[in-house]
Amino acid sequence: MGKFFIGMLVCAVAAFALVSVASAHFAMIIPSKDVVGKDDKKEIGLLIQFTHPFEGGPQMQMDKPVKFGVVAGDQATDLLGTLKEKKVDGKSTWETNFKITKPADYVFFLQPEPFWEPAEDKFIVHVTKVIVDALGAEEGWDKPIAATAGIPAEIVPLTRPYSLYAGNLFKGQVFKDGKPVSGAEVEVEFWGKGKTKAPTDAHVCQVVKADHNGFFSFAMPKAGWWGFSAVMEAATPLKREGKDKKVELGAVLWVHAYAME
Repeated sequence: MGKFFIGMLVCAVAAFALVSVASAHFAMIIPSKDVVGKDDKKEIGLLIQFTHPFEGGPQMQMDKPVKFGVVAGDQATDLLGTLKEKKVDGKSTWETNFKITKPADYVFFLQPEPFWEPAEDKFIVHVTKVIVDALGAEEGWDKPIAATAGIPAEIVPLTRPYSLYAGNLFKGQVFKDGKPVSGAEVEVEFWGKGKTKAPTDAHVCQVVKADHNGFFSFAMPKAGWWGFSAVMEAATPLKREGKDKKVELGAVLWVHAYAME
């Protein structure tokens, strides 16, 4: 009976591990528009949450971020004080509005409080970016912002990360502490909001490997928001109940693909 119980427990743990791999966590910054034209309203909304994007949940608790701001040109602006909390399924998400004041590529960035994931016995910190082009600036999107924003990791796009079509090949480079990350594993997930069906659990989260210089590429097959999360281990562990625990450091970038009419 004891051996049977142990065997069932092992199977249950293995099954849970498979589900957790298929359902990756993603921090999200989603703007109401990723391209703001001269005839558009000069204000955008920004949604910030921590969830499983493809399934549209479950929503996970996101405490008020450590950092939230925007880089335009060589200047970073702190926007942390503009965030307003919104409860979804009893969990904290955040919203804000941002006024466009000049032509620029606005790089919004987020560094959250560490999230404790008991199923994986580790903390998760997803440093997240999204880029909005305003008034035809179309420059600055390919520049690293880590030093300016004071964030530890990022994906720098090599494909322009806005005005993309479904089917476009997106290419990026993974950086940690200002250096390319060799062989980084990049999880890719579509924001399906629970309305998109996957043929198998393994199809929910796609995975590509960066090369020795941190370069990766992925062709987006469907119109909508796509998240890229380069998963690494942080150099410094965090304490929990007096013990050192690993920290999953994710460099996350969101891009929007449009359907071609």
